[in-house]
Amino acid sequence: MKETSFIEQNKAKWAAFEKLYASGEEDPEQLADLYMDITNDLSYAQTFYKRRTVRVYLNQLSQKIFSGVQKHKREPLRRIFDVLLVSLPMEIYRSRKNLLFALICFLLYTAIGVFSTQADHSFPRMILGDGYVDMTLENIKQGNPLAVYETNDQMSMFLMITTNNLKVSFLTFFAGFFLTIGTHMLMFSNGVMLGSFQYFFHLKGLLLTSFLGIWIHGAFEISSIVIAGGAGITAGNGLLFPGSYTRMQSLRLSSKRGAKLMLSLVPFIFLAGFLESFVTHNYQLLPDWSKWALILFSFTVILFLYVIYPQLVARKYPELIEQEALEEKGKKEKVELFRIRSIGEIWTVSVQTYLQLFGKLMTRVFQLVFPICLILMLIKDFFHPEFLKTTYWFDWTSQINILTGGTWAGWIDILMACGWLIALTLTVCLTYWLVQEIIGESKVNVWSFLRKHGRAVLMGLGLPVILMLALPWEWHVFSIFIFPLLLLPIPAAVFNNESTAGKRLKRGFRYSASSYGRLFLLILLLSGFLFLVLQPVAFVFSIHETNEAPIMRDLLDVLADFIARIAQWFTDEPVVVSNMIRQLVYSVILLMVVPFISLLFLFTFLSETEKQEAISLKSAFKTFGRSVKNAEEIQE
Repeated sequence: MKETSFIEQNKAKWAAFEKLYASGEEDPEQLADLYMDITNDLSYAQTFYKRRTVRVYLNQLSQKIFSGVQKHKREPLRRIFDVLLVSLPMEIYRSRKNLLFALICFLLYTAIGVFSTQADHSFPRMILGDGYVDMTLENIKQGNPLAVYETNDQMSMFLMITTNNLKVSFLTFFAGFFLTIGTHMLMFSNGVMLGSFQYFFHLKGLLLTSFLGIWIHGAFEISSIVIAGGAGITAGNGLLFPGSYTRMQSLRLSSKRGAKLMLSLVPFIFLAGFLESFVTHNYQLLPDWSKWALILFSFTVILFLYVIYPQLVARKYPELIEQEALEEKGKKEKVELFRIRSIGEIWTVSVQTYLQLFGKLMTRVFQLVFPICLILMLIKDFFHPEFLKTTYWFDWTSQINILTGGTWAGWIDILMACGWLIALTLTVCLTYWLVQEIIGESKVNVWSFLRKHGRAVLMGLGLPVILMLALPWEWHVFSIFIFPLLLLPIPAAVFNNESTAGKRLKRGFRYSASSYGRLFLLILLLSGFLFLVLQPVAFVFSIHETNEAPIMRDLLDVLADFIARIAQWFTDEPVVVSNMIRQLVYSVILLMVVPFISLLFLFTFLSETEKQEAISLKSAFKTFGRSVKNAEEIQE
């Protein structure tokens, strides 16, 4: 039978299934009957039409039916037990070396705190602060050395302590993505603090008293910091040591493992907060044997769940040890440009493409663009050093405003604005050049691409960049209603068949207007996403009172304070060095975020282009009926 006859004979049945599946009201029995019919058709197509697309189409239909039948099987409880009893312990086993390394490092940092306090008895004041040390000395005089745990209402104390412990643990994890340096900094800070604190009580002859009081909750709390450190090292090592994977495959795999380790910690963080608020709070009323029992029980739980049980699971299921790694290694993403996509699909393909491009893209960006940003930063700081001597209330807005020329402090800021516009244009062009390269359409080197499209991209970026710099930061809340009209000319400058830059930009503005609602929702989604991802690093809640700690410390606060402490030995104005570090970090974040934004609006533009012009459909019509490698030869 000819393929055309086969299709004509069965297309009504296939169309009926498509309609049934799209309605979302699948009847499992009806789907099962369709599954038998369509798998028979698939079997026939695999025999007689091996190289035709009808075989691929029927294969996809069969998979849809199979999924439709399978999704009616409800096994939520079994799935939960599988995750808790098998999947999670297996992730802990895979990360066992990183967890051990984190423990060794933390013990080393704690030892540094001990020996530093032994060498200099005033060292705890440097680490813990004069106020805390003086308060503890007063409590010791009054015969209640741990009275600090009795100062607040128990419920409010529980909420405050648990929130703080969650913040510290998740910061320790997220810091691992910065080449694990941030994780070690936070573990160093907590380890030195612990060693100094315990040896301080030893000097007062109260080591056992403090141990039995503090480690009631400290067993879970300190263990959580160590395990969070192991999770951060696991995540960061994926980027540092990819092995036989691509760097992005390795990072995805290590990030999943680190995130699962962090999720396993959440119950223990809450339990530590509960014990500190309701048990340590009343430590003087408890007999010593109960304190020892609680401490030993807590360490036994941690030892069993994070050392012994994962090894038992690994011995029972040895085939699962490398399963996830092999699945990740086999993944291959293919970017399809012209396709009508929903908002969710646009977001998904943008993330996938960004991860696929990340290694090559960041290499190019930091070779070509970052030096420009660094020069601009140094020029601005040279001409306006007064900006470096201030602690800013909203640090991130103020520092980016200074970097990009938004302060409008003379001709130098005009230079800053032009320089950053060029830097952003280069970043966007590099992103789009690599997109064309991975889909096989780029036949020019990067310099030829810049000569061809750079001017148009510069013109497209000009208006939104000028708008951002001209408006005060508080007005950007209202500019969100204007930006959707200005974004699609940027990808239109490259992915457009118009002959001149003006015509390309004009089409981009037209498509921006026709897809305004979608772009507006994407901007809201992007804002929320950046808030969640960047908040632990340096973002909205980095609010500083002058010469005081920020309302909510982030990783950049930790790094800047750490650098400032070192700088104070070499300069009378450590805040200058601290602010330069902040500007450097904000520049890096900006160069990492802009490519993702570019991809997000590129796929929005391509989706709107396909909706308006049906480019992929026209392309299919051109090749329709031609004999190609995967096509069956016409037989009589």
